[in-house]
Order: sequence, then structure tokens, then C-alpha cells
Amino acid sequence: MTDLVSVGLVGVGTIAQTHLAVLAERADVLVEFTVDPHRAEPPPFRGATPRHYAGLDEALAEHRPDLLVLATPTHTHAELAAQALRLSTAKVLVEKPLVHDLASLGRLRALDEAVDVRGRLFTAHHFAFSPEVGWAAELLAEHPEWGPVTAVTSAFYDPYVLKGADAYESYGSSWMDSGVNQLSMLTRLVDLTALTSARQLDGGASAWCTAEYRSRGESGTARLRSSWLTGSSSKESTLVLGRAGVEVWIDHTSMTGFAARDGDLLAAFGTDGRTARKVAHYRPLYESLLSDRPDPVLGFDAAARITEIHHAAPGAE
Repeated sequence: MTDLVSVGLVGVGTIAQTHLAVLAERADVLVEFTVDPHRAEPPPFRGATPRHYAGLDEALAEHRPDLLVLATPTHTHAELAAQALRLSTAKVLVEKPLVHDLASLGRLRALDEAVDVRGRLFTAHHFAFSPEVGWAAELLAEHPEWGPVTAVTSAFYDPYVLKGADAYESYGSSWMDSGVNQLSMLTRLVDLTALTSARQLDGGASAWCTAEYRSRGESGTARLRSSWLTGSSSKESTLVLGRAGVEVWIDHTSMTGFAARDGDLLAAFGTDGRTARKVAHYRPLYESLLSDRPDPVLGFDAAARITEIHHAAPGAE
């Protein structure tokens, strides 16, 4: 990329505001244009108004961006990503999840030889960059004597039931939205191998799934609960290292954590609370993406693996 990264933002809804806020902090970035058929006017960027278009093809006929950011509903990702790859030479960052089904993943994979999907297509697995997740990953790496992670329990609650039909339009389902966050977060801590059970409940507003993983050469099970049936956001995960009697608890909402053995506190982590949670995720995400060597968790191979596990649905109801 050039010294000044030209960005096109596709979709200017809620999550786009986080992208714009983080990009505005970077002196090496200019948001040149926005695209959204449902908005007549673009949001401001550093006090100026980018050019705005109703369609991506129209925008790419006039601009040559270095980076395209797709912040649109999940069901639009595959088609827009393919269009962006074909009509530009830009790197493409897609909001998670990358696609809404395995057939769409297959179509993107088939484009690789023609448009370098693996070199240009990235997915915003932002939970993998959350501070408390990074802390937990470093803690596990620093203490190999604790042995493998023998069990994981993760619960992600969001108040999307209050949005009604809009939640399903934007996020698909509880498992579609939160499941990919849980899986991408866990890739920092263990090696995921398969989804072993999946139950989508309450018409898709909640889910209960289990996934198999490997940790220090041994197998374990992660229990994953997601739900929109709550009045506020709450996200927590617990890692059990049974051989050493250690538990690592991380609160994704407050970005805090601690490790304990019996009655002893082994380590603790916290933030000053001055940085909004998603901004704290996307700052390091963009730092990695715009570097010479983006983190593999952003790459197509990681997204494909997470998608395959995410959409495997043994015993789905």
C-alpha cells in the first residue's frame, strides 16, 4: 500500500461508526468514499464529507482504493466481496462472519486463482484482538507448567431482542453473530477442530453448541452459549486447566480477567475503562491489517476454517 491508504467504506450503519472512529485516528488513512443504497448522505470523516454512492460498481468506476471495508448485513458479504475483488485491486476487509453459508464460502474459494482471494480478502474477527483475550493467551504461553486447557465455557449475551426483526436482518441469528465471535476468540487460546453439537433455540434468538479443540496435544470441549434474550450485554469465558487446578476467567464486556488456583489469585488484568470496547478491538485489528504482515486470524484460511466449524450443525434443531 502507499503511504496514504485510500479507503472505501461499504455500508454506513452501526458498526461502520466504529470503523470510521478508528480510521480517523490514523494519519495514514483517508476515507475517500462510502457506499450505501439505503442512505442518501454519508457520515462525516474528520469533519469532511466523503463522496457517496448507491452502488459499489458505481464507486469503483471512479475510485481506485487501497482498502475496501464491507460493513453490511451478513447475507450481502459474499456477493459484495466477490464484486470488490473483481472490480478493484484493493485489499478487502469484510465484517464477520465472512459469509452466511458454506456454498458462498465455496464460491469465494473458487475465485482464488483469478483474484488472489488469499492475498486480498480479510475478515474482521475483532474479538481475537480484544485486550483481555490477548492477556489470557500470553498468560497461557508464559505458564506451560499449567498443562492443557481441559474445558472452556463461554456465554455471549446481547440485547438484540429489543431490535425485533431488525436484529435478524442485520445479524442473522444469535449463533450467526456471536458464535463466530466465540470461535475466533478461542483461536487465540486453543486449536479448534470441530463443532460437535449445535442447537439453535428460540427461533434463532439463542443457541447452545459444543466444540472440540486441542490444547498442548490433548482434546477438550468448549461449551458455547449465545443469546439475544437479555436486556443488556454480557460476555464471559472461563478456561479450566484441570491438571494444575487453575481457572482463567475473562470478562469480555469490561475487558478484565483473572487467574486463580483454589483460594489463590495468580494473575489479574484490567483496563482503565476510557476506551470503548469495540474501539479497543478495532485499533489493533487495523494496526495488524495495515502492516506488512497481517495477523493470520484476519486471513482467508482462518476465516474459511472458522466458517466450516461455525456452519457444521450436528443435531441442529
